[in-house]
Amino acid sequence: MTYREAGVDIDAGNAVVERIKPLVKRSFRPEVMGGLGGFGALFDLSNKYREPVLVSGTDGVGTKLKLAQQLGRHDTIGIDLVGMCVNDVLVQGAEPLFFLDYFATGKLDVDTTVAVVGGIAKGCEMAGCALIGGETAEMPDMYPPGEYDLAGFTVGAVEKSKLLDGSKVRAGDVLIGIASSGPHSNGYSLIRRIFDRAGRPADIDVGGVKLIDALMAPTALYVKPILELLGRHDGAEDGISAMAHITGGGLTENIIRVIPDGLGLDIEASAIVLPPVFDWLQREGAVANEEMWRTFNCGVGFVLVVAGADVASVGADLDRLGLAHRPIGSVVAARGDERVHIG
Repeated sequence: MTYREAGVDIDAGNAVVERIKPLVKRSFRPEVMGGLGGFGALFDLSNKYREPVLVSGTDGVGTKLKLAQQLGRHDTIGIDLVGMCVNDVLVQGAEPLFFLDYFATGKLDVDTTVAVVGGIAKGCEMAGCALIGGETAEMPDMYPPGEYDLAGFTVGAVEKSKLLDGSKVRAGDVLIGIASSGPHSNGYSLIRRIFDRAGRPADIDVGGVKLIDALMAPTALYVKPILELLGRHDGAEDGISAMAHITGGGLTENIIRVIPDGLGLDIEASAIVLPPVFDWLQREGAVANEEMWRTFNCGVGFVLVVAGADVASVGADLDRLGLAHRPIGSVVAARGDERVHIG
């Protein structure tokens, strides 16, 4: 972690470093070389891969940050940041190796910074991804008091022969949806409008939890179970042909990104059973189904595209790994310009 931005409170920066060092070091992997504080972070993958393809990803957490700041909930937003990045590189079969963060604020608050970066470190540890560096910038002319911004960057690797690029996808493949933990980090501009119009009813019950807890639930980290699943189906003639992370654009715009030209998707509307928090959002905001499917994950955070003959074995492994799942549709021949049909 570095604290070199002009005008930074060095004492506060040093206090943050000392408090987060043990949290960050827990995320380290054997491939990490050196420690914290250098100008560049080092990672050695020479003993792990024969033909490594590096897969990189970067993201933020959108306006969920605004809600976190309004509520003073800073300890899990870092998990969201990690999830948005590592779940993306996972889609191509890559194991996230290391992560870097960028934290920018008007005035460095030690407790807030430690909570945020501590959440990032926890997310990395949960994903098996080393937090090996980052930058904290204090810019009083850019951010009003109490506000901060976050960005994350991750690099993963996959053997070239095991890269999932969609080329194995065939008509008849089945879409298996894996449950999300909530809205994750997408749709929060709409969520905040609905929440505000409803009078911010933070404590109402939605499915046995408080609404605000459901809205702030951190993004599910699919890395470890999905990598184990891929390992069990390694070398299969068919097996898992593609994967999708359901982020901005929801169900209608994300799965199709991994489907080759000439093919489309039939998604069964009856299979999209809204969890309580999404049901509340739809009812309270009078949101049409089409807008829900385009804006939110609607309870499906990750999707596997699986050859029909392997659906049962993949499903059994998902059960063993503790990932709630259900078939939500199939791959079909494209019908003109309409490549995604939900009905």
